[in-house]
Amino acid sequence: MKRFVVVGLGNFGSSVAESLSAQRHEVIAVDMNEDSVDRIAPIVARAAVGDGKNLKTLERIGARDADAGVVSTGDDITASILTTMALHDIGVRDVYVKVISADHARVMERLGVTETIFPERESALALGKRMSGRGLLNYVNLGTGFSIQEMGVPQAWSGKTLRELGLRQHYGVTVVGVHDMLLDKMTVSADPDAILKDSDALIVAGTDEDLAKAAAVP
Repeated sequence: MKRFVVVGLGNFGSSVAESLSAQRHEVIAVDMNEDSVDRIAPIVARAAVGDGKNLKTLERIGARDADAGVVSTGDDITASILTTMALHDIGVRDVYVKVISADHARVMERLGVTETIFPERESALALGKRMSGRGLLNYVNLGTGFSIQEMGVPQAWSGKTLRELGLRQHYGVTVVGVHDMLLDKMTVSADPDAILKDSDALIVAGTDEDLAKAAAVP
């Protein structure tokens, strides 16, 4: 079990806290808003009303040397900077910060945060990919120009095996798994000789350019 501190309990912060708690980690949550703290208190190990920028507050709630911190202070960029610095000062090395713009992300990266998260932009990119890609069900960005996508099996591929299709050779993409949509069953390292069905979806990884070619198959 790991110990995490979440500063800022808006929609993003409270969702992260809830997810970590559901995985049986110790979660310490702090926010200036008493109502937000009251809502999350039954779910996490400890919830406190306080200023996450304040070293004494972080010390008081047991945040020192936590395995990681999550900073989600809304539109207050100054607060996210000062909170991150405070977490580093008390020995929290891995800090994940929700950002509201590319400039905000650059500032936080200069402070040495582990990762910046821009939920609105990432959701918009994923939606754009799904809207523009035929049969594209899900999209996860892996960095500039690379992603993992879940796509329905094109009609031209139905009834064939992965070995027959040779997707890596012909399209440059790697099949990570096969999702049987009817049974809601995911198979990782799928049998290359199993016959694909119309009801299957493929989890494929590669460059966005190669994945777009594969998704364009009728």
